[in-house]
Amino acid sequence: MGGSETVLLDFWPSMFGMRVRIALAEKGVEYEYKEQDLANKSSLLLEMNPIHKKIPVLIHNGKPVLESGIIVQYIDETWKDKSPLMPSDPYVRAQARFWADYVDKKVYDASKKIWMLKGEEQETAKKEFIEILKVLEGQIGEKPYFMGESFGYADIALVPFYCWFYTYETLGNFSIEKECPKLIAWAKRCMQKDSVSKTLPDSHKLYEAFLEMKKKFGL
Repeated sequence: MGGSETVLLDFWPSMFGMRVRIALAEKGVEYEYKEQDLANKSSLLLEMNPIHKKIPVLIHNGKPVLESGIIVQYIDETWKDKSPLMPSDPYVRAQARFWADYVDKKVYDASKKIWMLKGEEQETAKKEFIEILKVLEGQIGEKPYFMGESFGYADIALVPFYCWFYTYETLGNFSIEKECPKLIAWAKRCMQKDSVSKTLPDSHKLYEAFLEMKKKFGL
């Protein structure tokens, strides 16, 4: 597959974009990366994702694939010969989809509240965030990864949030590791994989970028 056949429209701090980058790295796919300015959306982004106008967008052979979870599944099905991201057993696969869906429905919204709210409301938001992470931690349990021995779809759904933890902790003045040590141990295991460690940006750099965006968009 030549790089030009696969193009990724993305924004480097995006945890959703990171999912796609990890999946492409796991599969060893060469692609062209096109950083997007979300304040000034490119005509290519608007053409390829007219409905949501959001990143990430994977353009494969000229056709767009949208929404990070769907893109990761598409990558898994398209580049079949390399390390599978989805479990082979249909039941385990359904479980992996369930946990990725749980991450989608819960983690981002809960994390957003931490940086949007203050005082008592922020305290409540922090508790809610930790409760969600504890549910995820319970699923990982004593296993190395979400679904067992191998790194896959559910891990990819959650691990990009790990590089954002420093930002949440700094803004909320709390420690995720103190509350969820097993979750952090899992994240560090994931970070031993090149696909993850080379994709996830530096936590401090992300925090600085967050402060910049906050100023720029008056969040």
